[in-house]
Amino acid sequence: MCWLCNNKHAAWSSRRAFLALAGASAAVPALAQVDVGKSSSLRKLVPAEKLETAANQQYAQMMSEASGQKALAPDNHPQVVRLRSIARRLIPHTAQWNDRSRQWKWEVNLIGSKQINAFCMPGGKIAFYTGILDQLKLNDDEVAMIMGHEMAHALREHARARLAKSQATGIGLSLGAQLLGLGQLGDVAANLGTQLLTLKFSREDETEADLVGLELAARSAFAPQAGASLWKKMAQASGGAGGPKFLSTHPSGPDRIRELEANAPKVQSLYDQARKAG
Repeated sequence: MCWLCNNKHAAWSSRRAFLALAGASAAVPALAQVDVGKSSSLRKLVPAEKLETAANQQYAQMMSEASGQKALAPDNHPQVVRLRSIARRLIPHTAQWNDRSRQWKWEVNLIGSKQINAFCMPGGKIAFYTGILDQLKLNDDEVAMIMGHEMAHALREHARARLAKSQATGIGLSLGAQLLGLGQLGDVAANLGTQLLTLKFSREDETEADLVGLELAARSAFAPQAGASLWKKMAQASGGAGGPKFLSTHPSGPDRIRELEANAPKVQSLYDQARKAG
C-alpha cells in the first residue's frame, strides 16, 4: 500500500501545526517525583549542537529513504495522528529534564515495517515502526510509555555521554586535551549520525529512561501502570528468532518490570492531577 501523501500542501500544513503546538511551554512544573540523579558530566565532551545537527541530518535521510520506498506514513494516517497527539501531551513536560528541549524542533513519524522498534534521536526526532504498534497491540498509555522512554534518552543525553566515552577512549585523547579543544570530538560527533540507532545504553541509562519516561507520561495523564504492562508485552514478544530489534538495545526482564511497578505510586498523584486538569 502506498502511504505517500498526494496533497503535499496539506501534509506540510499539518506538520507545521504539530511543531507549533509541540513548542508550547508548560507552566513551571512540580519537582520531579522520580530520582535519577544528575546527567553524566562526560556528555559535555561532545558538543550538543554538533550531535543534534548530525542526528537531524540522519533522521531526514531516513525519512527520505522511507518515503522513496513508500513506507513513510502520511500526516493524515490515523496512527500518525495518534502518535503526534500523544507527543503533544508529553513535550510540554520535557524542559524540566533538559532546558535545551525548548529549542528542539520535535518531529514524529511512522515507518511501515514489521520491526518492533521506535527511537528518539538527540534533538527530538522521533520515529515509530508499525510493527511495534500492531504486533504488541499497544494502547495509548503504553505508546506514551515507549515514547516517553525514548524521549528520556534524548533529554538525559545518553547518546552524547556514550559517544563521549567511546570516542575519547578510541582516539586516545587525554582529558585535558578534550577540555581545551573539543575539536576532534566535535568532528567525531558530526560524523556519528549513523551510529545513533545502534548505541547500546547501560543498565543505568535504561533505568533512567524508564523512570523519566514514566514521569513524563504521568504528567501527561497517561496511566503509570502502563509502564509495567508495556514491558510485559515486550518480554512476551522476545521469544522467537533473536527477538525484536528493539530489545537488542532495550533489554527486558523482571527487574525492569519490578522497578516500574515500584515507582508507579510515586507519580500517581501527578497522573491524578493531570486527569483532573484535562
